[in-house]
Amino acid sequence: MALIGLFVTALVTAQLTASKVLAFSLPFSLPITGDALVLPGAALAYALTFLASDCYTELYGRRAAQIVVNVGFALNFVVLALVWSTVAAPAAPNSIDPGMFADVLGASTNIVLGSLLAYLVSQNWDVIAFHRIRGYTGGDKLWLRNIGSTATSQAIDTIIFVAVAFAVAPALLGVGIVLPIGDLAALMIGQYLLKLAIAVLDTPIVYAIVGLVRSRTDGDITEVPS
Repeated sequence: MALIGLFVTALVTAQLTASKVLAFSLPFSLPITGDALVLPGAALAYALTFLASDCYTELYGRRAAQIVVNVGFALNFVVLALVWSTVAAPAAPNSIDPGMFADVLGASTNIVLGSLLAYLVSQNWDVIAFHRIRGYTGGDKLWLRNIGSTATSQAIDTIIFVAVAFAVAPALLGVGIVLPIGDLAALMIGQYLLKLAIAVLDTPIVYAIVGLVRSRTDGDITEVPS
């Protein structure tokens, strides 16, 4: 339950923070990105969803993890409906500025389309890749399936989100702004580097969580058949 709670909490936080673009200064310069990493505000929160789903997949199997992922996808629409209905509702005289509220919480159409499509593809791929690597290694090398599945799924997520939110949707639907190729590349690289670093650094946490759960259940965890 705690893993599902972490997954949903990080997912909702990512949805609400996606519209802010972050910029972190670097002590050195990288190709394309220069001396700063530019990434959507949701990057850190969204990276935590992969930690939770990898732990859940390891403990309960592919089918159970995909159920959580797909239920999470449906809950995205609940969050959006609640936020947008609040934005549309009339404001009291003593309320905070409605326009400011809408700017902060009312994610634009291009951001929503990019994040939903990226989520659906990348999260399901993460579960599939994790399960396949586990099969190839015979259940050993948890570090390999954690990093391998997350590294590939985060690359898929980053490319889909940035491309759809800042290029495809604005060009085809007229929502949002089409960013230049250089800015798109900088966003993709900045976001992916952070996510990849988190995938490497969270490996001891994955081991700790999996070990803790198994120790408390004496290893008696029933996986849902794949």
